[in-house]
Amino acid sequence: MSILKILDAQLESMTQADRQIAQFILDDPERMLSLSSAALAEATGRSQSSVVKFSQKLGYAGYQQLKLDVNKAKAQEFHAPAGVIHGSIDASDSYLTILQKLIGSKLLSMRETSAVNTEATIDSAIDVLVKARRIQLAGVGASSLVARDFSYKLLKLGRTVLVDSDSHIQISNASVLNSEDLIIALSHSGRSVETLRIAELAKARGATLLSITGLHSNPLAELADIRLYTVADEERVRSSAITSRDAQLMLTDMLFILLLRRQSDAYDFIHRSEMAVTVLKA
Repeated sequence: MSILKILDAQLESMTQADRQIAQFILDDPERMLSLSSAALAEATGRSQSSVVKFSQKLGYAGYQQLKLDVNKAKAQEFHAPAGVIHGSIDASDSYLTILQKLIGSKLLSMRETSAVNTEATIDSAIDVLVKARRIQLAGVGASSLVARDFSYKLLKLGRTVLVDSDSHIQISNASVLNSEDLIIALSHSGRSVETLRIAELAKARGATLLSITGLHSNPLAELADIRLYTVADEERVRSSAITSRDAQLMLTDMLFILLLRRQSDAYDFIHRSEMAVTVLKA
């Protein structure tokens, strides 16, 4: 599943030769699995060496390894539970149909987001979170809401967190970061001007940059030291960021849970936070 998503996301940024091979795989992955590298080359009008180089550009030792991952992607392809419909919501849809489509799209987004981020990359993110002296969260719009939610969780663990919805304050905070600090920049497009400028300044100050963006090629991910990705079906006209926000929330919640497990004094901080709040619940 993930390799097919990667191919789809990177399609427009590929060379013409690579795009022809990638498009063939996306259009008919089952046929691709039955073809040798020479046969795929013939079917796409490319050379056999082009197919091998295409596989290597994706990080594989050769064509056979690419085929294995395409086969795995097909085998793990998500199927919505019985009765759940996935697709675009139309104005003419009934209440029940809208509900089913909404649930289906949210489930699909979270499942594919979990599949596209490797355990090794998640571990690297936890490593820098544990070591960071200060953690800044940067994001605008819906991403700023996710940043705020994540900041509350980090504060419960006793972490020093810089967060604000105002981009002017965010860039001021970034200006005082250094090599001991971490900035987590959230932008599904990876092209938000405010978030990109804030990330660039933090990186120039020596801070480690962890990006959370969509899977497509984008300048924020290219700038980052560690890259995490969200998958969301929001390429069509939308009224608001829905599945991208859910994917970001799922990913940041996962980071929180794993950090909770890694940080030795985490439960002491959680307990203190719970005790402090009890006086407001009397």
